[in-house]
Amino acid sequence: MSRALRPRTSRRRTIVAAVLLLSVLLGAWFMAAGARYLQHEDPLQRADAIFVLAGTRAERPLEAVELYQEGDAASIVLSPGRTELAERWLRQKGIRFPSESAIIRDVMIQLGVPAASVIIGDQEVDNTAQEATLLRRLARERGWHKVIVVTSKYHTRRAGFAFRRAMKGSDVDLIFRASRFDPSDPGRWWRHRQDVRFVIAEWQKLVLYRLGLSD
Repeated sequence: MSRALRPRTSRRRTIVAAVLLLSVLLGAWFMAAGARYLQHEDPLQRADAIFVLAGTRAERPLEAVELYQEGDAASIVLSPGRTELAERWLRQKGIRFPSESAIIRDVMIQLGVPAASVIIGDQEVDNTAQEATLLRRLARERGWHKVIVVTSKYHTRRAGFAFRRAMKGSDVDLIFRASRFDPSDPGRWWRHRQDVRFVIAEWQKLVLYRLGLSD
């Protein structure tokens, strides 16, 4: 090997070693703190309403019931989520097919929340950004100034970005709360397949949000 090639080879080896070391360090950080970073909650305060994001049948709604019964807000708003075309087809046939949000509302009433205190959003939504837009409109119409947003542990940070971006310019303060009924373990997320899927998906979507995109 010529003397001219030796410095180049040495530099390449140094760069490769540095990249490998950085990859190892990033991997170690991701294993130890990647899931914890996704969970970002705000100090709990009394609010005008509790907004429950769609995505779970019981975990998030039960947290809203607990907050309501603890006196943290006087109203609960359920995100209506997305309606399947097949659901619409059934209803057009005259078949009674309750929506998921209607079922959840009924459960809340059975748990002691007054029917008048549980509101179902009147605008179909398909993602977190659309839920944020729905809440902005409801807050404006009802004069809300502080809202507790309930979601899952790994979804709190990204939901915070989406909602605060949608609320920019408004006078609504948001408080993000992870459901105490969410069994996810941010400290050992890699041990459970469901946690692994959720964490990886949230990181992918979080990067898109930071780039100014939405799901």
